[in-house]
Amino acid sequence: MKNRIDLFTCICIIFLVSCNTTKKETLPTLVKSTKKIELDIEEANRLSELPLECIQNPLPYKSGLVIAQESDLQMPIAHHPAFYGCFDWHSAVHGHWSLVFLLKNFPDLAQREEAIQMLDQNLTAENIEKEVAYFSLNRESRSFERTYGWAWLLKLQEELSTWDDSTAQKWYNNLKPLEEYISNAYIEYLPKLVYPIRVGTHSNTAFGMSFAYDYAQTVGNDTLSSAIKEAAIRFYSYDKDCPISWEPSGYDFLSPCLQELDVMRKVLTKEEFEKWSSKFMPSLYNQSLTLNPGQVKDRSDGHLVHLDGVNFSRAWCLYPLEDNVNAYNLAMEHLEYSLSKITDGDYAGQHWLGSFALYAFKTKIEAQQ
Repeated sequence: MKNRIDLFTCICIIFLVSCNTTKKETLPTLVKSTKKIELDIEEANRLSELPLECIQNPLPYKSGLVIAQESDLQMPIAHHPAFYGCFDWHSAVHGHWSLVFLLKNFPDLAQREEAIQMLDQNLTAENIEKEVAYFSLNRESRSFERTYGWAWLLKLQEELSTWDDSTAQKWYNNLKPLEEYISNAYIEYLPKLVYPIRVGTHSNTAFGMSFAYDYAQTVGNDTLSSAIKEAAIRFYSYDKDCPISWEPSGYDFLSPCLQELDVMRKVLTKEEFEKWSSKFMPSLYNQSLTLNPGQVKDRSDGHLVHLDGVNFSRAWCLYPLEDNVNAYNLAMEHLEYSLSKITDGDYAGQHWLGSFALYAFKTKIEAQQ
């Protein structure tokens, strides 16, 4: 009997070793992309032209105003003396972020003085006081730009908070009342949100929380950090097999699957994230994911050009994934596809896509450090 048991045990061991060996052999052999796509001074100068051409350009402008009484109806610059350009409020905000990011990292930026002058004119204490007042204009204005614009405002403050420059710190202090309003609005809103919003456009919950969490961690806002972490775990911890093959939808500029992956990477420990992501997106976890860049056939169409944005936002979600060659290569492919196409002269994309490209570069640089 003892010999028969030993023989059976040996057969089981041989079978298990064989299965594991076969599994390893079927995994793809990946080589990290060697493409040279860098944010150098030439590229920085090119991309800086996009926000410079729009942050003080008041028209055309898409207002999010809900009119409760006749006196509410005014030109956007009256309600938003800081963020009245770039077609809409959130694009104006991240246009300011773009210039701050570039000035901070490229002291020799060609239009440095012009950029500083524009920011100094827009980000005054008086202008920000009026921006804060807008949220109390009427009952409907309280949810203005929730949560996409909120997230970019906090991202702007995060960038300013880590810039050791007296002028930048003046802008940071001027923005403080708006920063505090939005931070508190997040803390109040998230516990009331029963279900996450899983779309590829502005109201995506994971995107907003991801950016806001970066800000909260950087400035030490523990209350906001805790609120976001609690909400993210409540919304997403049991998610499995995200259907990324369904993406993108026709007007997407965010990936619902990858934005969720991005925020969970931030709020979970490394071990927790590895366990969760292996179930949430197995093909990315085992480095077999295939993902084609979003295709744009008409960049003069303000909705269709969103797909250039999805290429950049996919990249910024993929670059930070440690030791994942597949993710890095996909990020490079997506960044390269749209990077050369966003200075085509059409305002539909130019008023916002530069910020998306720059944030993709930012995550690439940080991942390499």
